[in-house]
Order: sequence, then C-alpha cells, then structure tokens
Amino acid sequence: MASESAYHIREATPDDVDTILQLIIDLAIYEKEPDAVKATPELLRKNLFESPYAHALIAFSGSADAPGEAVGLALYFFNYSTWTGRPGLYLEDLYVKQDYRSHGIGKALFNRLGRVAEERGCARMDWAVLTWNQPSIDFYEKRLGAQRMSDWVGMRLDEKGIADLKNLV
Repeated sequence: MASESAYHIREATPDDVDTILQLIIDLAIYEKEPDAVKATPELLRKNLFESPYAHALIAFSGSADAPGEAVGLALYFFNYSTWTGRPGLYLEDLYVKQDYRSHGIGKALFNRLGRVAEERGCARMDWAVLTWNQPSIDFYEKRLGAQRMSDWVGMRLDEKGIADLKNLV
C-alpha cells in the first residue's frame, strides 16, 4: 500500500464538480463506453450538493496539505433493505486512474466507504462489476472478501422505459 503521504482521500465539495465529471469520463473510457456519459457540471452540482441524491469521495495524489492531481473516485448513495430493516450503501462507481492502481488507493477508498456505512448504520454494501473486468472481480473477492451475487440479475429502465410505465394501466 502506498504511504498515506502519497495520497489522501476527502469528501467532494461543489468546487470538485469538474474533477468528478472528468473522473466519470475517464471511467466511461475504461469501461469502453465513452459516449455514455450524459452528466454535466450542472447535473452533478444539483444532484450531489443541492439535493444530494449521491455522495462522492475523491482520492488525490500528495498529502492533504499539498494535494496533487485527482486520481480516484468513489460515488455512492444510500438505499434501504426491507429484509434487514436498515439502510445500505450502494457504490455506484469506483475508479482509480491506471497509473495509480496497485498502490492501495482502491483499498483506502473502500476503507473510507466502510466507515461511512458503519456511521450510517448500514447493514450491507452493494455494487456491480462488469463481467469482463476480472482484475476488479479478483480484487473484490480475494482482497475484500466480497460475495458474488449470482442469484440476482441486474435490471434497468432508461428514461424512455420510465416514461412508458404510465402506459401500464
């Protein structure tokens, strides 16, 4: 793990919107979906800070006193489990820039997320990973001890699908 002086993690602020958007774009490129990003600085500002539907942690190279470039992002929100009767933390995206992987930044982001989950009384943390992303799957299973949710299938409606729900009557 890189020494703590080699990087630091903090909660995002409204001043970080452009940085967050760039990290999201970098993630989309890594996931082979460069044209999929529809987020804008205005949407991020509104939905992360004005009406906070989600939260973000940013990892920076350098120390808190002398921060360098943004090298990682964890974007998360809270959900609710009817079975546990408690909230859960859903990790929407975790990204570390290529040159900074294998330096402990991903582990440090998960460490911070774990503290957030404990502080909020979360019963569990959930996230999804692309089936082709074997390095991440290996990290989650071997280093974190995460359990693969093979009994569940991810489902999604896009904006058109949501709008079409009104026709179900």
